[in-house]
Amino acid sequence: MARRRRKKRVEEPLTEDMLAELLDAPDLRSFIDRPEVGKRTVAEYLTFLLDAKGLKRSEVVRDAGINSTYGYQIFKGQRPNVSRDNLLKLAFAMGLSRVEANRLLRAGGASELYAKNRRDAIITFALNNGYSLQRADEELYRFHEDTIG
Repeated sequence: MARRRRKKRVEEPLTEDMLAELLDAPDLRSFIDRPEVGKRTVAEYLTFLLDAKGLKRSEVVRDAGINSTYGYQIFKGQRPNVSRDNLLKLAFAMGLSRVEANRLLRAGGASELYAKNRRDAIITFALNNGYSLQRADEELYRFHEDTIG
């Protein structure tokens, strides 16, 4: 049975705050060159999350139920096209919030969670309530939706 971790909130600038900084910037380059601006790869974001949350890559890969070789390739950036469900597995294994999970999905080129989509609504609820991947899959199954794992 997966253990439940305490969620550690990752502090990233809010979009509204960044917009204010952009509008107040003396020149465009000083804003555009910031690391928070631009496209972040899956590997870069996962590494950031590991550091910020104090997680171990091996535990995350194991808890996500992803083959260890494949998981390490994702973390090293050797798998540029990670499926949406594998990204969601990693999100649950890392105990990500909905916002963090959406950032991970966006970094992977996948669509963000959409509340009007029944399956996505269940996943969003599960993330918001700190469910494990197994429990999220049980809820998806209960509502006759495709499971993640």
